[in-house]
Formats: sequence, C-alpha cells, structure tokens
Amino acid sequence: MLSCDICGETVTSEPDMKAHLLVVHMENEVICPFCKLSGVSYDEMCFHIETAHFEQNILERNFKRINMVQYGTSDDRDNTLPCRMDVNASIRSACASNHLKSSTQSLTKDGTLKHEAFYSENFTESEKSGEKQSGLTEIKGSIYETMYSLPECPFCGKIEECSQNMETHVKTKHANLLDTPLEGMDRVQCASDLELAQQLQQEEDKQRLSEESRQEKEEFKKLQRQYGLDNSGGYKQQQLRNMEREVNRGRMLPSEFHRRKADMMESLAIGIDDGKTKTSGIIEALHRYYQNTATDVRRVWLSTVVDHYHSSLGDKGWGCGYRNFQMLLSSLLQNDVYDDCLRGMSIPCIPKIQSMIEDAWKEGFDPQGACQLNNRLQGTKAWIGACEVYTLLTSLRVKCRIVDFHKSTGPLGTHPRLFEWILNYYSSEREGSPKVVCTSKPPIYLQHQGHSRTVVGIEERKNRTLCLLIFDPGCPSQEMQKLLKPEIEASSLKQLRKSAGNLKHKQYQIVAIEGILSPEEKIVSIYLCET
Repeated sequence: MLSCDICGETVTSEPDMKAHLLVVHMENEVICPFCKLSGVSYDEMCFHIETAHFEQNILERNFKRINMVQYGTSDDRDNTLPCRMDVNASIRSACASNHLKSSTQSLTKDGTLKHEAFYSENFTESEKSGEKQSGLTEIKGSIYETMYSLPECPFCGKIEECSQNMETHVKTKHANLLDTPLEGMDRVQCASDLELAQQLQQEEDKQRLSEESRQEKEEFKKLQRQYGLDNSGGYKQQQLRNMEREVNRGRMLPSEFHRRKADMMESLAIGIDDGKTKTSGIIEALHRYYQNTATDVRRVWLSTVVDHYHSSLGDKGWGCGYRNFQMLLSSLLQNDVYDDCLRGMSIPCIPKIQSMIEDAWKEGFDPQGACQLNNRLQGTKAWIGACEVYTLLTSLRVKCRIVDFHKSTGPLGTHPRLFEWILNYYSSEREGSPKVVCTSKPPIYLQHQGHSRTVVGIEERKNRTLCLLIFDPGCPSQEMQKLLKPEIEASSLKQLRKSAGNLKHKQYQIVAIEGILSPEEKIVSIYLCET
C-alpha cells in the first residue's frame, strides 16, 4: 500500500498514486522544494529535481524512510521505492506547501501531527515554533539542514552544496595541506625503513667480512704450515726432533743419536751435504741395462751422470725442491762445460741452499718470489719450486729457462706435448742410430703441484710410445740401490718409468739447462728481473 503524504489517502500501486496526484493535487502550481523553481509542468519538475538536485533528493528520500519507519506510515516495501517515486514525493511536498490552508485538516490529521511528534523529541522549542510558523516546506528544510547540514571546508570554512563539490574544493584549494602530512609521514617511514635496511646490511657485511677474515687466516696458517712458514723451525730443528722420536720409539740407539747429531752440526757449519742420502752410479747401470737386456725398448736417451738424493729426517715433507737442485748440481759438477762458473763448489746442504737463494734475491733476482717468501728461507721449512731453482742457477751463471705446460694437451688429462718437448731436448744431438744415446744434456727439473722430480732420460718403446725416466726425491736410497745390481730386475725400473698415463697433473713446469752465462749476461738477467 502507498500513502499520499499530502492528504493521507492510500492506494494500492504506483500508477494509482500518480493518478491520484494528477487528479487531486496537480491543478495547483508546482514549486521545487530545493531551489523554489515554479511555473513548470509535473514531468519537467521531475526532470529538474533528478538532474539538478540528485544528492539532495537522495537525502530527502532517506529522511522520509526514517519518518515512515518510525511512525508506521508505511510498510517495509516503501524502503525500496525507485528514485522516480522519491522525486514525486518531493513534488508532493511542494504542492503541500502551496495548499497548506486548503488541506489543513488532512495535514493536521496525517502529516503535521506526525512531524510535530517527531520534532518534539529532537529539536528545541524555538525550532518547533519556527516550524509551525513557516509551514511544511520550512519544516522539511529545517529537518534537512539539521540532520544533513551542508558540508563545510575544515580548512577555510567555505560551504558547498554537496560533498562532491566539497571534495573537489579541498583537493584543488588545499592539496598542499593534505599532501604535506602524508608526505612527511612517508618520508619518516621511508627514512626509518632505509635506516633499518642499512643497519641490517652493515651487520650482514660485518659478519661476512669477519667470516671471510677468519677463513683467510685459517687458510694462511694452513699454507704457512704446508709451505714451512709457520715459524716451527727449519732443517736443524726437524732433524733433531725426528731423531729424538726415533730414540723414544726404540728405533735408534742414544749413541747413534749423538753421532748423527755431531755429523749434522759439522755439515751445517761447513755448508756441505753429508752425502748420507746420495746414490751414485745409476746412469751407468741404466746404460748397461738398455744395451744388454731391455728388449721392449726401441731407443733410449740418457742425460749426463746424475747422483740421486732423497729426503732425510730433516727435510721430509718439504725438501724435494732442494734435493732436486742437488741432483742437477751433481750433474753439472761432473760436466767440464760448467767448470768456469762452478769451480770449487761442492753439493751444499739444505740450509746452505736456502742461504744461496737469499743471496740471489739480494742481487736482484726474482723480487716477487722473494716478497712472497718474506725474503727469508733460512730457519724455515719453506718449499721452493721452479722459480727458485731458476733463480739460484742463474745467479751461479748457469743458463737455463722455464717452460710452462699449463694445461692438458691429450685425452684424459695427459700431456703429450711435455713428452715431445723432452724428447726433442735429448735427441737434438742424435748421431747415427744407436739404441742407447748417452747425451751431454743435464737432467731436467720437473715441477707440478705439491712435488718436484728430476728427469734423467726418455724411452721410445717398440710400440712408439714414450716413457720418461725420473729420479724421485721421495724414493729412499735402499730402493735406488737395487738399480746398481749387475742384473737389474724389470720391477726395479717401475719406480723410474713414467708413461703419459702416470703424469696427469693439471699443470707442469720444467727448468731446462742450456749452457753458461757470461758475467755481462748475468747482469742483463738481473736487470730483466727488476723490470
């Protein structure tokens, strides 16, 4: 059911309500309840309110719903009336304002009393009095303005007709006031986040640097221990400790300990090796073997005479480079070509070799290597390699060169070019076609990661494969002396023979001796090292 707000008559449908309004109330002038527009038709007034006063019409609709629900003037279905019915309600209110006198009884019965009851609970006496004097339209305007006051700008106090206009006004006229606090808060928040991020990053970097520093120190200490730079003493200290350990284990008599200690002290005093680890005559024995026995070898080239030196209790684990230098020097001292530069020399002991390398550094040889070893070898267990051997030989006016084989040149990590280079080195003096060629070439120093050895010859097998003959400082004298027997067993040669499959380290370096240097050439070598 629908109830007419002007006269209170009820009808059953919306078309009936329109007919009622046209027949009963539309003969009078229609006035807009919001802007007092008049002199237009009913449909024109509906269009005017819908377009010009849409927001106010919505508020009016809400008020009527409140009024109806509170006083029971309609059922819940009135709350879902379409917008066009709200416009009709506004027009009906305008009609009621113009014909208040002619409809006094109906209004008093169904409209005014209801409004008075409503306002008696919500407004002051003066407001109700003014309401009675100004009629229904003024009552509705007072209610609207009280419940839904026009929006006022919180910054400059300007009043707008609707909230949308006020929002536009604030955004355009007071944008700086809106943005500044938010922007300031954003800056504070961003600064706080940035500071926290920087703090976390600094802590992470500090922890990472601390861990890296710890690992570097551990690696450095490990390298120092590995290369004998940990201040744990040198050859002399290690020799004494190992001999004491042998006595404690019952492997050495105390009398033997004191005798060997005295020999060691004498050797260190004069700087000459005591020869206790030397084995001589192996090259001669190999010549006999290949000449008479080796049926599986097509050809073999041997270096000049070389003595084998192995590591002792004093240099075990780090002395291979020094022992290989002793082997090279033993060959040079037996070769007349090198008498001029090596006259009067003997095989030095390991501490003496360390002193000789330090003297070469002082002359200007290998400044980078000297810096890496802190310009000190004596009293340490520092390893030496191809660079130190080259430096020492050059300082003695022995002409030599270093050749690098920095990567594999064959399948499965083998180095066939290394074998070919050594073959060319020894076979360059080939005369005729004998099975065994005793060359005038000194042995070759061979270095790889963690160890060094001495190449004393090369075999060419009947199947055309190559095999190096190598003296290893790690092989004790007892094993090397087996090669001095009149009849060498093939198994004894296994420790010398190294095929391509036995040399599969990632990199190799060799030091090859090529003659002697004049004093002037030695000076040039020093100059080249310095530059």
